[in-house]
Amino acid sequence: MQTTDPIADMLTRIRNATMARHTTLAMPTSRMKRSIAEILKQEEYIVGYEVVPTDGPQPELRIELKYETDRQPGIRGIKRVSKPGLRVYTKRDDIPRVLGGLGLTIVSTSQGVMSGRQAYRQRMGGEVLCYVW
Repeated sequence: MQTTDPIADMLTRIRNATMARHTTLAMPTSRMKRSIAEILKQEEYIVGYEVVPTDGPQPELRIELKYETDRQPGIRGIKRVSKPGLRVYTKRDDIPRVLGGLGLTIVSTSQGVMSGRQAYRQRMGGEVLCYVW
């Protein structure tokens, strides 16, 4: 099935898996999804991810979700910001801070996908993909 917004599909799968307390989830992969998963791993919202070859035309991205000792998910909330129908761009000085800096903003820049903090340090703006907290 072809979806019009694969990033929103990825975020919805992560949200649903955390609510159902799954430890892993799988989805079709793309370079953008791998980049987002890498940032989530670097910021310690997930344990890790791997790309697994399948019988189909494209490999599968498997994400291992992180839970605290009291079964609280590492990702408490995740929200898509820029959508295909309404793109949201930001300048370096206007990169949003999620929960006063406790959350994470994922930004797509000309140098690739990175966290809002990385984009700010590298003096770059870009498309605000999503918020994670």
